[in-house]
Amino acid sequence: MMRSRAALGYLLGFVGVVIFSGTLPATRVAVATLDPWFVTFGRAAIAGLCAALVLLVLRRPLPARGTLKTLGLIGVMVTIGFPGFMGLAMTTVPAAHGGVVLGILPLMTAVVSALWHGVRPSPLFWLLSVIGAGIVVGFSLRSGGGHLEAGDAFLFVAAISAAVGYVLSAQLARTMPGWEVISWVCLIMLPVTIPLSFVWWPPDLAAVTTTGWIALAYLALFSQFIGFFAWNAGLALGGVAGVSQIQLLQTFFTIGFAALINGEAIGFDTLGVAMVIVGLLYLGRRV
Repeated sequence: MMRSRAALGYLLGFVGVVIFSGTLPATRVAVATLDPWFVTFGRAAIAGLCAALVLLVLRRPLPARGTLKTLGLIGVMVTIGFPGFMGLAMTTVPAAHGGVVLGILPLMTAVVSALWHGVRPSPLFWLLSVIGAGIVVGFSLRSGGGHLEAGDAFLFVAAISAAVGYVLSAQLARTMPGWEVISWVCLIMLPVTIPLSFVWWPPDLAAVTTTGWIALAYLALFSQFIGFFAWNAGLALGGVAGVSQIQLLQTFFTIGFAALINGEAIGFDTLGVAMVIVGLLYLGRRV
C-alpha cells in the first residue's frame, strides 16, 4: 500500500514538472501577439475564476484572517511578479535560455528559505549557491555578447519573486493543503487581476493568433493552477525529499519544449550549462 502511494506521488510529481516545463515556451508563444502584462493578469484572472469554482464546489472554509496578508503577498509574487517579469524576458531571450537561467531557482528558493527562517546552511551550500549564480551570470554574459540582456535582468527578478512565493506557500502548506493555498491566492488576487486584464486588453483582437490564445489558456489552466495540484499532491504522497528530486529534470524538459514548440536551436553550450546547474542542484540538496 505504501509503495503504491509513493509511486502515485512520484507520478504526480512528474506530471507537475512536465506542466511547469512548458511555461517558458508557452509564454514565448503568447507574448508574440499579446502584451506580456495582459498575459500575466489574464492567466491569473482565469486561474482565479477556476479556483473560485473549485473552492465553492468543495465548500472549503475561509482561511484564517491571520493568513490573508501572507496569501496576498504570495499572490503578488506568483501571479504578478514571476509571470510578469518572465513574460517581459520572453520578448527578448529564447525560452531555452530562460530555462537555463531559471534552473537556479531551486537553489535560490533554498537561500530565501534559509534567510527567511534564520537557518544557517553549511558553508558548502553557500559555496555551491555562489558557483551556481556565477555560472548563470557567465552564461548570460556569453549569450549577450559580453553584457547582460534586459531579459536576463527580468529573469533574475522573476526568480526572486518565485523563490519568495514558494517559501511563503510552503509555510502556509503546513496548515492547509497545497492546492488550497494556490486556490486562495488566485481567488484573492481577482480584484486586481480582472480589472488589469481589461486595462491591457488587446487593442486589435484580429492581430492575436490562435496559438497565442491557446498558449494563454495553457498558462492559466495548467501553469498557474492545475500544475500546482499535481505537484503538491505528489509531494504529499511520495514525500518531499524523494519527489522534489524530479524537479532536477525541469530544465531539460524546458529546453526540449523550446526546441519542439518554439523551433529553437539548442547548442551544446546550453546543454552543458544545464547539466552543470542540475549537478549543483543535486549537490545543494544533499548538503
